[in-house]
Amino acid sequence: MTSQVSSPAEQADSAASAEQGETSAVGEQRKPGGVKEVRRLDRVIIRFAGDSGDGMQLTGDRFTSETASFGNDLSTLPNFPAEIRAPAGTLPGVSSFQLHFADHDILTPGDAPNVLVAMNPAALKANLADVPRGAEIIVNTDEFTKRAMAKVGYEASPMDDGTLEAYSVHPVPLTTLTVEALKGYGLSRKEAERSKNMFSLGLLSWMYHRPTDGTETFLRKKFAKKPLIAEANVAAFRAGWNFGETTEDFAVSYEVQPATSAFPAGTYRNISGNLALSYGLVAAGAQADLPLYLGSYPITPASDILHELSKHKNFGVRTFQAEDEIAAIGAALGAAFGGQLAVTTTSGPGVALKSETIGLAVSLELPLLVVAIQRGGPSTGLPTKTEQADLLQAMYGRNGEAPVPIVAPQTPADCFDAALEAARIALTYRTPVFLLSDGYLANGSEPWRIPEVDELPDLRVQFATGPNHTDPDGTEVFRPYKRDPKTLARPWAIPGTPGLEHRIGGIEKQDGTGNISYDPANHDFMVRTRQAKIDGIEVPDLVVDDPAGPDGAGADTLVLGWGSTYGPITAAVRRTRVAGERIAQAHLRHINPFPRNLGEVLRRYDKVVVPEMNLGQLAHLLRAKYLVDTRSFTQVTGLPFKAEQLADALKEAIDA
Repeated sequence: MTSQVSSPAEQADSAASAEQGETSAVGEQRKPGGVKEVRRLDRVIIRFAGDSGDGMQLTGDRFTSETASFGNDLSTLPNFPAEIRAPAGTLPGVSSFQLHFADHDILTPGDAPNVLVAMNPAALKANLADVPRGAEIIVNTDEFTKRAMAKVGYEASPMDDGTLEAYSVHPVPLTTLTVEALKGYGLSRKEAERSKNMFSLGLLSWMYHRPTDGTETFLRKKFAKKPLIAEANVAAFRAGWNFGETTEDFAVSYEVQPATSAFPAGTYRNISGNLALSYGLVAAGAQADLPLYLGSYPITPASDILHELSKHKNFGVRTFQAEDEIAAIGAALGAAFGGQLAVTTTSGPGVALKSETIGLAVSLELPLLVVAIQRGGPSTGLPTKTEQADLLQAMYGRNGEAPVPIVAPQTPADCFDAALEAARIALTYRTPVFLLSDGYLANGSEPWRIPEVDELPDLRVQFATGPNHTDPDGTEVFRPYKRDPKTLARPWAIPGTPGLEHRIGGIEKQDGTGNISYDPANHDFMVRTRQAKIDGIEVPDLVVDDPAGPDGAGADTLVLGWGSTYGPITAAVRRTRVAGERIAQAHLRHINPFPRNLGEVLRRYDKVVVPEMNLGQLAHLLRAKYLVDTRSFTQVTGLPFKAEQLADALKEAIDA
């Protein structure tokens, strides 16, 4: 085997091309005597595709877990229909899982797969347009019957009519081989066929030298109550591995070394955005020394958070699955009044239903985390696809002047830190806070460094315990709306505390006393005070990545993003810089309030490009607040941006 050490410029070029989907061989082993050749690659993009009942998500998840344990950097893109069991063999019923893994730092699931595993004609047709010429395609030939091909519009087999002549095609009878491997297990043919995804996983595990022990342990644990099924799946997995080892059709296997230089020292695990967010909420409850209460109604793609938090009663977590969205947030707000760290989870349609209670939380000035995992809309829209189109709803979607802070994570692992930050703001400033994630982050995964406990912020708060005001006659009283002079937060008084009884409700309160008030001047004062409290939230200044050129000057063009566009934008910026262009990059986590230096940053550049998975909602806010002529680059396909398309858009903006 040969090794190659790259210069920094070459490494940057390698990282940039990786986000586009290219692979490069950095070394190889040639073995004599018929032993198969092993080639070393620096990155690979694999896409598993089949019917929604073929287990593609499980297959991709297992391959991802083994890749993470091996030490590669990785990024994933699950893509599946909204139906529990979509029509078999149809284009709308195709489920896929894309995994990009590398021996260096990567940022996206990749633009195009180097390897496509197509379990049936629908999977092939739905994904072929994304596959670059020369890529490898593994086809389950057993499923290419006349009826199955006709269902998706193939008049003849694409393996025979020249459709696939530009690709390296491996025709494999996956179903037949799986059934043959499981003959001795007493399963029906239908039961045996269900393990064909494990056969394909075994084959790809051999092809890319993935560990196998973890998958076998997982299968035995998953099917512990059905040991025969467990052993059958393990047997199918091993059969796939052995097939790769022995068949002449796969003459080469590949190695992708661990990404040892991509990660700071620490303990890592693979984590999805929803899991990281769940752990962040648990950590926030622990750091605040408060019970964590989740009031939730199941909705895609937020339901995983409810499922995960229900497992953690030992950390003082209580979960309540309500009968509807309104009951869920009502219970959460009640928990906040009772002194708990309260959370409600939902997606776009649920935010609309919760809006009245969010307004009540604004009026009551109680801490409440509203976790909104955005998806395609409007209405039911695209439940399993991603979008960033709920920003303006989070910003303004309530009656009256009801300002709410907004925090947006940028990667799956960052969902952990974003949850802690949202909790900090809610607890410190006594306000509901929107935590805006999306389906791409929620379902995607990447390596996450598990933090040490002493790295986590101290979120402890002080409840009101007695009178906080002296009347002119010398009487000591409790004023529920007497504010902290720095944060403008009101006291948090737990029900049942002697002497701290006070009114709650949605009718306007008198400043200080909290009594019902219809006084015009008081209402004006309270509205402006609530707004000033949000405007005064301390958030970090916006950091700009703008490396100076040889002449010491910075760029003329800034690309500014928010939320999950971070990975594709950063990958596109890398490509643009490798091509010799100057461009600056910044990314917003806090959208309400904006960082205090944002206006100055925007005015520093001649051109500001804002990529968003909506029709320009952040750009609208920036234009309104800072009078800056931002340039929107938008997409609402239900899929994340590709690095190449963003790089082209940035080049066009630079040249304009």
